[in-house]
Amino acid sequence: MQIIRLFNCSSSTNDMKSTLGRWQALVVILCLLKLSSVSGQARYSIPEEQAEGSFVGNIARDLGLDVARLISGKARIITKGSRQYVDLNRDKGTLVIKERIDREELCGKTTPCSFSFEVILENPIQLYRVTVEVIDINDNSPSFPKDEINLKIVESVASGTRFSVESADDPDVGINDIKKYILKPLHNFRLEVQSQPDGSRFIEMVLQTPLDREKEETHTLVLIASDGGEPHRSGTVRIHITVLDANDNAPVCSQPVYKADVKENSPEGTVVTAVSATDADKGVNGEVTFSIAHVAKEAKQLFAVNVKTGEIKVTGKLDFEKSKSYQLNVQASDHGGYTDTCKVIVQVIDENDNIPSIHLMSFSNSISEDSPPGTTIAVVNVDDEDSDGNGIVKCSINSDVPFKIESSLTGYYTIVTDNFLDRESVPDYNITITVSDQGSPPLTSSKNINVKVSDVNDNPPKFSQSEYSKTVPENNSPGFSVFALSARDADWGQNARVSYFLEEKEINGVAVSSLVSVNSENGVVHAVRSLDYEQIKWFDFNVTARDAGSPPLSSVATVRIIVQDQNDNPPQVLYPVQTGGSVVAEMVPRSADVGYLVTKVVAVDVDSGQNAWLSYKLQKATDRALFEVGSQNGEIRTIRQVSDKDAVKQRLSVIVEDNGQPSRSATVIVNVAVADSFPEVLSEFSDFPHDKEYNDNLTFYLVLALAVVSFLFISCLVVIISVKIYRWRQSRILYHSNLPVIPYYPPRYSDTLGTTGTLQHVYNYEVCRTTDSRKSDCKFGRGGSQNVLIMDPSCSGTMQRMQSEKSILDEPDSPLEVCFSIYYSLETYNAPVILYVISDITLLVKVIFSANFLNLEGVSQEN
Repeated sequence: MQIIRLFNCSSSTNDMKSTLGRWQALVVILCLLKLSSVSGQARYSIPEEQAEGSFVGNIARDLGLDVARLISGKARIITKGSRQYVDLNRDKGTLVIKERIDREELCGKTTPCSFSFEVILENPIQLYRVTVEVIDINDNSPSFPKDEINLKIVESVASGTRFSVESADDPDVGINDIKKYILKPLHNFRLEVQSQPDGSRFIEMVLQTPLDREKEETHTLVLIASDGGEPHRSGTVRIHITVLDANDNAPVCSQPVYKADVKENSPEGTVVTAVSATDADKGVNGEVTFSIAHVAKEAKQLFAVNVKTGEIKVTGKLDFEKSKSYQLNVQASDHGGYTDTCKVIVQVIDENDNIPSIHLMSFSNSISEDSPPGTTIAVVNVDDEDSDGNGIVKCSINSDVPFKIESSLTGYYTIVTDNFLDRESVPDYNITITVSDQGSPPLTSSKNINVKVSDVNDNPPKFSQSEYSKTVPENNSPGFSVFALSARDADWGQNARVSYFLEEKEINGVAVSSLVSVNSENGVVHAVRSLDYEQIKWFDFNVTARDAGSPPLSSVATVRIIVQDQNDNPPQVLYPVQTGGSVVAEMVPRSADVGYLVTKVVAVDVDSGQNAWLSYKLQKATDRALFEVGSQNGEIRTIRQVSDKDAVKQRLSVIVEDNGQPSRSATVIVNVAVADSFPEVLSEFSDFPHDKEYNDNLTFYLVLALAVVSFLFISCLVVIISVKIYRWRQSRILYHSNLPVIPYYPPRYSDTLGTTGTLQHVYNYEVCRTTDSRKSDCKFGRGGSQNVLIMDPSCSGTMQRMQSEKSILDEPDSPLEVCFSIYYSLETYNAPVILYVISDITLLVKVIFSANFLNLEGVSQEN
């Protein structure tokens, strides 16, 4: 900030001559120089009565500001009063006269006369105080209260007697004020002028030559008051003197000076004080009257004296702020024309009668919530026209807001932020500005302002929970609405507008967008396609909620979709396997006891939960009184002792149902052979016709079969040796390794989806043959199931039948002991497999011949 000092460069006017021209009398030269920065003030001087638009000063240059700054800062003038004398030209950075200035109207007799205003700029806020001194010009002539003065003087008045005359008044000040009085003619009186402490003049006419009523009864004098301005101005008053007969004594005031105190705003009629005077004369010449003379107009309007009693009362409204004291000249007069004057000094006592005022100089009704502490929101000016303690003010704001008030220039306060703001907590603040003085009682005034906090995108959207889990039934229709995500944003407007986005990812090799979609506006999650529980039981994906702020903020929620199983798969029977080409029969000896385990129906359901809970029921049976099915485990057992009367061929129909709603089922046919020997079974289960005639080409077929079997035997032998070597090497590797041995389970026999499953069933048949056929035996292992008889339509012979032909199988001269190992493994959807390993080619040929022979024999018996 800068302050401007003024230097009066006008030349002295002590010896100005009246011969100068009328418009060249007053020369005012204004010299403005910049000084160092002190308090942000500038000062100018201008003559009064300047025309509108007259140049006052270059405020931009004097304050060190650029014109562009005045324009961008919206520079403007702020005045306290209702009138604005000076205007600001932003484009040029100059101050010009806005309206005519009358110094006498503005300041009266006060000198120097000046007025102040503030120049305020915004963004950032800058405040400068400018003072303009108004220089007086001689535009007023001296004037007397009356055009004529009438005096009555007794002829016996001695020389040197003084007669007071009311002085003239000139609103101008300084050199333009009254400088001299001239009395004409000077035959009997001379004029004496005495200056008063308050700056006024006391005029008296002194009698030089005694009056003689007989010579001249009346006298007319002219009193001229002249100022010192250029050109000179003057005013006159005529004094008419009537010479009376002698009055020997003049009134005498009791005391020359009276002092009195009176409170401002005292009501009219309040007694200030009383003056008194005495006159030694008696009668009419001794009667004294009082009057106020030689005072300013303001004093005459505020005070009056009782003519007879000398009591001085208040007749107007006293205002300490306008004038702190008044001096009254009270004149005591008798009827003889003698007078005496005393002074009455009235001190006005200040009362706390002015409420402090608050003026909002600059105000921003909106502030961003990210504004740092110390950001200015308002500049206020406070003022109290009282004096002393009554005029000392204290400004404050309410304490429940994050703002504080700081003093800048005298009488100016700045309201700034005291902490960080959060619109989401408090969207606006009501600030009460309170100003109070130190009077007794103190007077206060207040002003309310509302500050709104503008939003900043500082809050991301928030989901009600970070993870969501929703269940969707499988086989839903495409476009099915799963549920709606909702995220709330504490911001406002565009910063709170939330959009939802699906984060792309792969689930089991499939893009998640092909499974679900998210509505970007309302967050509704839709299933894009029908879901299958058997393919996917659950999956996770992320949904991003993003606001429309700048920059945008976002948050992520994890959504888990759990596919709810529906009963859309029927049970699948694993065992017994239903084949179209072979007849699988379970053999039950006639000696079987009650509860004999015939077989077990094994089924699974790829559904889950209660939809996979299976129950078994015997739907149809050849003899319902012979068999039953376990409802939970599917075991087929006898419920009574098997008798000879029971049919060999038993056909059971078992239905497998799940526990779904509605339930699904599957049916399996179980063939059971009630017999003690294979031939007996073959006679019942052989449904294949044979030609009774012998085939003439039997030998050809036997030779061809021998060649094929030989080739197969050699191939099997090579494969077995290779497998043995491979297993031996593998066992050696496993023996030397620390890896755990993992048992092998056949495929399709694992636990399905954690529900019902079936372990593999291994049937091990060991047939040992020695050189003594009578010692041959067939052992049936019962590790997990009963005997299984496989009847192939292409062959009507049985293993037991082959053993019963001693002529072919019993070879006493054979040096080898032959062992057969038949391994049967049951796997899902696979029929039993029997592998014969025969160590002697001759024995194999015998077996083939025997089989054909038996086949032919069986056909013959059947026919």
